[in-house]
Amino acid sequence: MNSVLLEDYDGLLFDLDGTVYRGEQPLPWAAEVVRAAREHGRAVRFVTNNASRRPADVADHLNELDLNTGPDEVSTSAQAGAALLAERVPAGSKVLVLGSEGLVEEVRLAGLTPVRSADEEPVGVVQGLSKTLGWPEFAEATLAIQAGALWVACNLDLVLPTERGMLPGNGALVAAVRAATGAEPLVAGKPAATQLNQAAASAGLAKPLVVGDRLDTDIEGADAAGMDSLLVLTGVATPASVLAAPARQRPRYVSAGLEGLLAPAADSEIAGATGWKSTVDGSRLVLAHEGGSEEDLSALRSLCAAWWATGTGVPKVVAADHAAEAALRRLALD
Repeated sequence: MNSVLLEDYDGLLFDLDGTVYRGEQPLPWAAEVVRAAREHGRAVRFVTNNASRRPADVADHLNELDLNTGPDEVSTSAQAGAALLAERVPAGSKVLVLGSEGLVEEVRLAGLTPVRSADEEPVGVVQGLSKTLGWPEFAEATLAIQAGALWVACNLDLVLPTERGMLPGNGALVAAVRAATGAEPLVAGKPAATQLNQAAASAGLAKPLVVGDRLDTDIEGADAAGMDSLLVLTGVATPASVLAAPARQRPRYVSAGLEGLLAPAADSEIAGATGWKSTVDGSRLVLAHEGGSEEDLSALRSLCAAWWATGTGVPKVVAADHAAEAALRRLALD
């Protein structure tokens, strides 16, 4: 009997927003997959670019979704941002915090002194998402950065998936400070490798699998850290964005959701697509049905395998038959 995908790795590094839950609502299979990972002796870490909540608060939310975890299994970009600053400034240094009280706490735990005003002459600025930030806070950060403070962004996520739709993320707010200062921050969270490496090290993992919904953070971060990745289409990424992904944002596996972890690896692997044949003809990518499975994501994996081997950018996808035409329509690739 073939093993399932999660058994091929010694641990799973899960993204949260758009992967395990959307806003306050759990996504399908989250509890079942985490339970199965534990039953198979695989370590689990929840690695989120959300810097607004404390690890304990994140764990409480996950426990409400029947995931049975604790703060030690949570890695936030607030932790990564505070650690990145602590590596670069003297212990006890003043750091202006542009973010939540959870980020303030992580700065303090990293041995630094959090402040809220540029008048206190901070040597660093750390920025994470907070839904209560306003012009006064941005003004203080701008003044501190202009005075030479080292600027660290917890993450550059432009949008945040919620049950109401996509809302502005930390990256959108970082863009405002960038525009005001002309400076460029160091980045602590995904797609930088720092946070994923820290999470893997905390569990002693040698072969982790990164699981996420975003190409530009989860998948690119996995690539930067030298880790395999599974992309789930429950959040930001779409079939079109997957097909056009640059090399650094190409996952090894793609599945509709977390249930892919409970199926054989070949069912989700880009190189393992069956039932379809894709060929590159100049700038065109031609999809043909070869019989058997008409599963849409198998068609997408076939297209990706062919295009990624020879091309970059956005291909012109065409169908060679009616089955391929229907699949492309359902994938919004027609």
